[in-house]
Amino acid sequence: MKLKIITQERVVFDSDVDEIYSKGTDGEFGILKGHVPMMVPLDIGVTRVKIGNEMKMFTTMGGILQFKEDECLILTTLAEADEEIDEARARDALERAQRRLKEANARMDAKRAEAAIARAEARLKAKLAKY
Repeated sequence: MKLKIITQERVVFDSDVDEIYSKGTDGEFGILKGHVPMMVPLDIGVTRVKIGNEMKMFTTMGGILQFKEDECLILTTLAEADEEIDEARARDALERAQRRLKEANARMDAKRAEAAIARAEARLKAKLAKY
């Protein structure tokens, strides 16, 4: 089946895959060839794809996934392939966001810090996962 991951700036991935696993706002799910058509709002998380015996990881920072006729389209604000992720930078971002969350006075500051933590954790999970 075909998978295309697109952000506003670029096509992050466009190739045939065997399996797709991602995180929707209602939880994680998987798609195999022949799956029923679906449209799912995505949460901040990791999208894993299996190509032969290899697993490839991508961060997907929200967006929407559409699957029909063995074609999957992910439209997301930001996506990164695991090899594009700078682990040290992601760890620094996680630490900064955790500090901001502890110091957050207003509810809005806390929400922004929580979103930053989710993005940093997704990057680290995609970079370090061994599936």
